[in-house]
Amino acid sequence: MKNRGNESPSTTALQETAEQLAVAALGFLAAEPDRLSRFLSLSGLGPQNLRAAAADPAFLASVLDYLLSDEPLLLAFAAYQEQAPETIAAARRALGEPPPEPP
Repeated sequence: MKNRGNESPSTTALQETAEQLAVAALGFLAAEPDRLSRFLSLSGLGPQNLRAAAADPAFLASVLDYLLSDEPLLLAFAAYQEQAPETIAAARRALGEPPPEPP
């Protein structure tokens, strides 16, 4: 397991688990063309650069932000993962602070 700077191994493990959940969320979105199309439209990405973006922790955080902003989608993903919705919110927090709101 890689350690990211001065973070403790448990913090790094939490982040890696959160990243894995975000990758699963991306797969969940990709499994349904309408879901993926809407996400890509809002993110400004295309299918051609989605795989590269998935390697970026900030992008993975944005995937969880997207789910958290849509309660029915969040509940569907949580049920699919057999997780409480709060687990997805905790994973998002583990990935760091969201970007600041534009003025």
